[in-house]
Formats: sequence, C-alpha cells, structure tokens
Amino acid sequence: MTARELVVLGTASQVPTRQRNHNGYLLRWDGEGLLFDPGEGTQRQMSFAGVSAASITRICLTHFHGDHCLGLPGVLARLNLDQVTHPVDICFPAAGREFYCRLRDVVPYFAGLREQPVDATGAIPLPDTAFEFEAIRLDHRVETFGYRLIEPDGRRILPDRLAEFGISGPDVGRLQREGSLRLPDDRVVTLDEVSTVRRGQRFAFVMDTRMCSGVAELAQDADMLVIEATFLDTDAGLAHEYGHLTAAQAAQVAQAAGVRTLVLTHFSQRYADLEDHRLEAAKYFDGELVVAEDLMRVPVPTRR
Repeated sequence: MTARELVVLGTASQVPTRQRNHNGYLLRWDGEGLLFDPGEGTQRQMSFAGVSAASITRICLTHFHGDHCLGLPGVLARLNLDQVTHPVDICFPAAGREFYCRLRDVVPYFAGLREQPVDATGAIPLPDTAFEFEAIRLDHRVETFGYRLIEPDGRRILPDRLAEFGISGPDVGRLQREGSLRLPDDRVVTLDEVSTVRRGQRFAFVMDTRMCSGVAELAQDADMLVIEATFLDTDAGLAHEYGHLTAAQAAQVAQAAGVRTLVLTHFSQRYADLEDHRLEAAKYFDGELVVAEDLMRVPVPTRR
C-alpha cells in the first residue's frame, strides 16, 4: 500500500523546550512529501526522523513568525546540497514576500524552487498533483493561512453487481474507462450501476489563529486535522489576546466538523505535562485523539 502519514518533526510554540523542537510537519501522501511550517532545527529533526530532503515535494508556510519559518534556510540548503533534481513548490502568504525573500536568500538559491504566493482564499494551482490544494485565511496577528488537501472522489466497484450482469475480465476495465458497456444482449450497463462513490480523503492544517470561520471551513470532513492547541481553557484570555486556540476549542471544532483523527500540537512552553491537553480535548471530541510528540508518526486513517 502507498503510505499516507504525518511525520511530526517539532511541536513547540514560540520557544523550544528540552523535549519539544520548534514546529515542523511532513505529510507523506503517496509519492508526495508536503513540509509544513519548518521552524528552527527542522533539518536536524529530519535526520532523527529518517526523512530525506529528496522526499520533499512541497513546502507550505502558514505565516512568518519565527517558530514557523526559521528552519526554511536550512531545508533549502539541504535540497541544494543533496542535489535534489525535482522541482519543489513553496506556498507562503504573499503579504510576507519580503520575509520570504530574506529567508530564501540566506543560502545558495535552490534552482528547483517554484514560488506559489497566496494572496486570497481559494485553490492553489500546484502542478502535477493528484489532489486539490487550497488555502484559507485565518485570524492571527499577521496574515496567516491554513491549508487543506482534498483527494477527488473515486468509484468502488461492487463485485456482486458485476456478477449479476455477467461482467468480468477486460470488460471491467473497459466499463471503468468508458463509463458504460454494451452487453451481448444489447443491454447497456453504466458504471453507476456496478459501483459506488469512494469518497476522497482530506487533510487539514491549522496553525496560529483565533477561532474564526476559516478554522471550521478547513476542518470540515477532514480525515486528519492537525491543529494548534497552544493553550488550555484556563488561559483562554491569553489565547485570544495572542491569536491562538485552546485544546478545548480545537476539539470542539473538530467534533462539529466530523474530523476522524485530531492531532493537537504547537504547545506553549508553560505546559511541561500535556496530559491536561488530552483530558480537555477528550471532553469534546470522541474520535481518534493524538497529542503530538516530536518524531511521532501518525497514519492517515484508512478510507471508511
């Protein structure tokens, strides 16, 4: 089977701790490697996690606060050093282009970089992808976007229905390609009659934001939602002041959106023990709940 999993490279918000590196998340999706928010130390964490630079095909920055982007020069340098030959798309808020250029130009330019500045909510035209990719504006202290990956729906063939019509062998492939098949008795069978919709999978990434409509829109029907839970509800005032979510808020939006696997991350250094984050989120979310740890691997749940 092809691999779809999240490799957690770092989980710290603002200040790294002895146990938590700055942000960094690699989504392995079939042959793609989408690196989200490479904070300081990401290149070293990649080594610990067994992630090669050659596996990165896209880089996505939510915003230009240091804990989400200061690892970019090291990653670009590694792409250059390892002589990665495939192009790498990089998505970033267009309003922060000045900061992006400073980070990019710290190291020798990686020739394969394709810039995809995001200046409005909507689809991002990434080339050569088998999925749709979009950015949605969030509510932080600087312009910030969340990202969502959407796999198109497919079809699941129903063997019992094929048997009813006596369809087998090469005719099955012909029916799938052409959408219909004429039988020897002149009946026409359509693909809809022998299959059902196989819903495409969805992944959402939400960082550094107050609660807003964009959070709910990104999370809707996600098979996996990776979302910041910087604070606990006891510090909800601080969360709102500094543009963040609490574990309870993240869990509530996930429950309402029908999320299957909820991954909490981006924890303030004020919390040494994250068990309270788990307990707080579990009050509101009854799906698979993961409190992220550095170097953890979380599989994208299989299709329903």
